[in-house]
Amino acid sequence: MGQGLWRIARNQQLQQQGYSGQGYLSREHGRRVAANSVSNTSHRKQAQGGIDIYHLLKTRKSKEQEGFINLEMLPPELSFTILSYLNATDLCLASCVWQDLANDELLWQGLCKSTWGHCSIYNKNPPLGFSFRKLYMQLDEGSLTFNANPDEGVNYFMSKGILDDSPKEIAKFIFCTRTLNWKKLRIYLDERRDVLDDLVTLHNFRNQFLPNALREFFRHIHAPEERGEYLETLITKFSHRFCACNPDLMRELGLSPDAVYVLCYSLILLSIDLTSPHVKNKMSKREFIRNTRRAAQNISEDFVGHLYDNIYLIGHVAA
Repeated sequence: MGQGLWRIARNQQLQQQGYSGQGYLSREHGRRVAANSVSNTSHRKQAQGGIDIYHLLKTRKSKEQEGFINLEMLPPELSFTILSYLNATDLCLASCVWQDLANDELLWQGLCKSTWGHCSIYNKNPPLGFSFRKLYMQLDEGSLTFNANPDEGVNYFMSKGILDDSPKEIAKFIFCTRTLNWKKLRIYLDERRDVLDDLVTLHNFRNQFLPNALREFFRHIHAPEERGEYLETLITKFSHRFCACNPDLMRELGLSPDAVYVLCYSLILLSIDLTSPHVKNKMSKREFIRNTRRAAQNISEDFVGHLYDNIYLIGHVAA
């Protein structure tokens, strides 16, 4: 049941029980005085225009339920706020007690969008009998399928109408989802270069320092474990995207996509050198500046020095 319908039904129930919008607090206080013998306690001042939450939280159905808060006795907005902190498993358990509240579509919609930020079905008119709770189960099933076989997982999403058969839609789904296995995702993107192209364009590296931008890139698109054609493709795409996002900086520093490509490789090698326990003699800052400027002569010494400091202080760019 949606939140609006639930509130209408709840208001009707309150009216039948003798509640009114203006006299709710005084009637509730009077009932508690008669039933629970709390007339000797001082009544806490109510916030101006607010709700006496203190007494609402003290409401009990029976002695057997002492210490147990009945969410149905709270305002709907407060009940939904409490339930919104639950994960899917706990929300299902809560529905055994508060069926109408815990099965509300707004709660399950929030769970879907917080885990899978983009799905094609979000922007469509929902079909007859559509339920966000059912959609959550399908998204979870599809993610598990993807982590076993990426192609089958994507086909599952398409068969359920969750994703459109479009590289851009698949790229957006991957970009906004954190439940996909990164190893399977790397295999999938290596095979689907059209999806990889759209995924790269979703990154915005404007005004980011080069090593930090490279870290963000590799958090979404994991680097392969070994050097090869796929790694070269990733760095090439990143270099062009970084330059496209920072045209003024590129002109100021005199950098081109090829120069950024060289810097990225230098940063990866430096990261391995400084973080690997197998490398005994670590590369010094002077050595890094000298080696990098040999490959890219137009780069200033200060800029290369800042690159070294970033790796030394923060760590690997592809960790």
